[in-house]
Amino acid sequence: MATAMTNEDTGISLTAGGALLCCLHRLGIEHVFVNSGTDFPPVIEGLLEAREQNLNLPKLLTIPHEHAALGMAHGHYLISGKPQAVMLHTNVGLANGSAGAINAACEHIPILIMSGRTPISEGGRFGARTVPIGWGQEMRDQAALVREACKWDYELRYPEQVAGLVDRATAIACSTPKGPVYLALPREVLCERTKIEFPDPAANISIMPSRGAANPEDVAKLAEWIAGARNPLIIAQRGAGDDASFRKFADLVEDWSIPVSTWWATSLAIASDHPCHVGADPGPWLENADLVIILNSLAPWCPDMHRPNPEARIVNIGPDPIFSRFPVRNFRSNLSIIGELSQVIPALADELGSPDGKRPELRRRLAAVSARAVSCRSADVERAILMPDGGISRDWVSLCLGKALEHMESSVFSELGVRLGLLLRRSRNSWFQEPHSGGLGWSFPAALGAQLADPARVCVATMGDGSYMFSNPVVCHQIAESLRLPVLTVVLNNGEWGAVRESVVGLYPGGRASKANSVPLTSLRPSPDYVMVAKASRTWARRVEVAEQLEPALHAALQVVTDERRPAMVEVLTVPD
Repeated sequence: MATAMTNEDTGISLTAGGALLCCLHRLGIEHVFVNSGTDFPPVIEGLLEAREQNLNLPKLLTIPHEHAALGMAHGHYLISGKPQAVMLHTNVGLANGSAGAINAACEHIPILIMSGRTPISEGGRFGARTVPIGWGQEMRDQAALVREACKWDYELRYPEQVAGLVDRATAIACSTPKGPVYLALPREVLCERTKIEFPDPAANISIMPSRGAANPEDVAKLAEWIAGARNPLIIAQRGAGDDASFRKFADLVEDWSIPVSTWWATSLAIASDHPCHVGADPGPWLENADLVIILNSLAPWCPDMHRPNPEARIVNIGPDPIFSRFPVRNFRSNLSIIGELSQVIPALADELGSPDGKRPELRRRLAAVSARAVSCRSADVERAILMPDGGISRDWVSLCLGKALEHMESSVFSELGVRLGLLLRRSRNSWFQEPHSGGLGWSFPAALGAQLADPARVCVATMGDGSYMFSNPVVCHQIAESLRLPVLTVVLNNGEWGAVRESVVGLYPGGRASKANSVPLTSLRPSPDYVMVAKASRTWARRVEVAEQLEPALHAALQVVTDERRPAMVEVLTVPD
């Protein structure tokens, strides 16, 4: 077997398209999620040429739809913690991937998004237009399709820029706050040849990402406020950093008897059965709280539903604590602490230390918080068991799936699917919910990307039937089969866009829609045969129509996933919430 040569030792030139791939590998990019088009000849030719030279390359994966490519990159990062790369086809491919870029921006996911650019020249230059779409895909400002979702965008002008630009793009994507970046790749430039050169041949990366660190004075002030608070509250939406800070956070809130609410949590900050985890709704705690710590939460409560104590001190913490990307977000902030949670939480824990002799008031507060938390969880379980008219509720699916996964290392990607709390989750990376940007069709490809990142993990995508349609299920099932990704998909089919119906009834509780037999513009009936859709790609699939069938179906599906290493799908006919 030939030994792979280091790129700078070869002394050869490649097409800029091939050189681009080598540079991505040097920056630590392991996979590139690709949806190719007529702008890709120099990339494909360069790929084959680089392989002939035994150069190190990332693995290029053919993804049949751009939204799936962005979703897989998103899910891969959530598990691997490594920046991702996606390569799409000109403006139309970028447009198809734009919802994924919006999702990534909302959740601070570092993805290098690249797309070809239709040739500018009509002839007389290698790489010029050769098919009618070369004219039809021309845009004055192609980057505008994703500019609002990206931290940085640029267009490759010369082949020798490749190494420097992908280096800079990746550094910006990985800097605090993280997020997607975009690079346009004109076909004529990709066709030109260039040597693979790096600004510093001794290093893989010449531009290291910048990491925001909390001001020690601010951390000390917050520690002082926590120590003096009578009724503190933490609201967490986007996890608690890395494994070490996740554990530190659990100890910190228990030591200091601080209730933690996970309002619309997109990732897990604390075990769902932790004595200080008081569930999703911050309302019962917010009115009396004298200190509210908002931990990386875009919308920590609903202003029309929740009323914080006007005398409370409110603290925002996160990589972008006041979420400057969003035009309107007017939650009060008496103290704003910038930094990755993996840094801020340990710094705060060190500053606080252990409370003196477990002060009696802290013991009493912990007992009261824990008792209320247990009572709320028990009430939720009782409601889940009492299913209406023998039908299957979303809560019952959540409870059953949690039991089925209890002793497995697993990640659940829920998109208007199962509910955290009823679904028992204890470890970091065990729970992810759809981004607050709402680009539907996210959970299925995200679970595929997570499975690629950690083949030993059980990855489960749960979603409503509307979200399943948005995920391009034919594409996602094909990817699962092609890449041998044994993801379990659970489709909760209630025959409607339930979120739309709930929004209408919520806004007009006594209105015409709430009194109607059916809410207009929400029905998805008649339902397609989703089991047949899955089986078209040889996925193991079952439909569950009565409650007694659910647990056996889930256990059978998980056995297929874990023992046979095949993808599985369970469609569950549910009643509207």
